[in-house]
Amino acid sequence: MPLSDVKCRNARPASKLVKLSDGGGLQLWVQPTGSRLWRVAYRFKGKQKLLALGSYPLISLAEAREARDDAKRLLLAGVDPGKERSLQKADSAKDSFRSIADEYVDKLKKEGRADRTISKVKWLLDFAYPIIGDKCIREIDTATTLAALRRVEVRGRYESARRLRSTIGSVFRYAIATARAETDPTFALRGALISPTVTPRAAITDQKALGGLLRAIYAFDGQPTTRAGLKLMALMFPRPGELRSAEWEEFDFESSVWTIPEARMKMRRPHRIPLSKQAISVLTSLREISGGGSLLFPSVRSASRPISDNTLNAALRRMGYGKEEATAHGFRATASTLLNECGKWHPDAIERQLAHIENNDVRRAYARAEHWDERVKMMQWWADYLDELKSKNPRVISIEGRRKPTRPSTLNPTAAVHQTPMQISNRRKSY
Repeated sequence: MPLSDVKCRNARPASKLVKLSDGGGLQLWVQPTGSRLWRVAYRFKGKQKLLALGSYPLISLAEAREARDDAKRLLLAGVDPGKERSLQKADSAKDSFRSIADEYVDKLKKEGRADRTISKVKWLLDFAYPIIGDKCIREIDTATTLAALRRVEVRGRYESARRLRSTIGSVFRYAIATARAETDPTFALRGALISPTVTPRAAITDQKALGGLLRAIYAFDGQPTTRAGLKLMALMFPRPGELRSAEWEEFDFESSVWTIPEARMKMRRPHRIPLSKQAISVLTSLREISGGGSLLFPSVRSASRPISDNTLNAALRRMGYGKEEATAHGFRATASTLLNECGKWHPDAIERQLAHIENNDVRRAYARAEHWDERVKMMQWWADYLDELKSKNPRVISIEGRRKPTRPSTLNPTAAVHQTPMQISNRRKSY
């Protein structure tokens, strides 16, 4: 007698396996543990075989019958249903979201992306794998993708959810380019996620307040290497990750230049920083402490690893500066603001010193000057000025009567136009 949904639901386990037949080889196996599994018994080339369809009620009776009929059609065509199922699973695994995402990550590596960038992409993709990792990429729709994003969003990590949507979209676009997908479901999800509140990294741009911070740094009674790191952040304003991973071989004290290799730069280009007299003094003192190894700032746990990315910020907290007041990364905004306001230096020289890349493709093709000589003078002026701010009677920069810097137009790269620091800030890449 054929099975019914009522009979399937009411099937109770026994001490041994119970097989309930629906006809045509379809059976519901009731395990002693209580699980109910669909099986199709068939013969192929004289051999008795079984095809597993899944569990009840995840696979309904109607779906199980449909799968049985599909298997019979394959048998009539001379195809082994079990072998065909294995081939389909292999193809599905090859075209799964996880496997294509791995290919996409390998592509980023071959393109020379920074290790930090690769790590972030992998970290984000790990959030998506529990929902869509093993699914065939052609079967992933907008609703399923949104479910993966919601798992991150409900934890209050709105920015991570937004970045994950972008990363998933990049994987789908790669799959489309390689003819394994036809649409990108993340396109329809624009606006579906909660927009994060963007909070700029805290930075002190008031000159008197900056003087107070400098005095606190020079009086800091913590690790001497940490104190030196904060001094160098103020004097040279690199990205914190570029400084904490710095190696002694990158410094040319005779030429007063620090050359950061492209592998550690955000924009994947080598970057040179002129060393002021004050910076060389700090480095000379630091070399007496950590000069025995390759790193300027080795971890206390291992000389082969740099200090953590939180070390400098933690020192600022110990000095009494909250995260809404000052950060290590904020020294870049401090320098950018005050150097632009003083009007002594060409905005392009400031941008090159910050290692920013021109957003406009046309202008970037023309604006290749490094402004090295001006940057050497600027960095020494900046170090001298910090000394003045650190003193009890600092000289305050006056922005009155300053020169108006000129920049080539983005429409005509050879034409000169006036731009304010605010316009420059809006046009350049983020820190």
